[in-house]
Amino acid sequence: MKIEKTSAEKSMEEQGMRDILLLLEHLAQREAITVKLILDRLYDVGSVNLINKKFRSRTLNRTMKLIAKTSKPVFKVIALRWFQQNCPKLIADWLHEKVSFPQEEDKAEKEVQPQVYSLPEGEENQAIEVVKRLQSRVRVLTGMLIGAIAICGGSFLWFFSSF
Repeated sequence: MKIEKTSAEKSMEEQGMRDILLLLEHLAQREAITVKLILDRLYDVGSVNLINKKFRSRTLNRTMKLIAKTSKPVFKVIALRWFQQNCPKLIADWLHEKVSFPQEEDKAEKEVQPQVYSLPEGEENQAIEVVKRLQSRVRVLTGMLIGAIAICGGSFLWFFSSF
């Protein structure tokens, strides 16, 4: 048996979630230094792990780590702005989901059964080759993106260090 919320309960819930969002936005603004430190550490750990995973060549690995260090200030500015604009809403939505306690009927509606498709044998090999080509293109584009970010970050730092 499903019990419906009254309009007063819905209104109270909406007002409560607006208050939570406002409080989270205020927290993100007030604790900007703490957020910067968290983002700084995440960048340190994430960039090293990503570079170690993507670049096996020792010289390229070292070069990319150096580039990552020089582009860090640019990342911090962009990441802080993104965090302050997006994270309070994401956290508020996540918290709302945790306290909503959907009914069993709602849970059944949300679960989607995956469908398995099988390709004919000749097309399966062709699909595997297409996937491999796409993966190699993604690797090349990732490298190009990291290089472009590094060049832009270095140029940005060089430009502002001359002032």
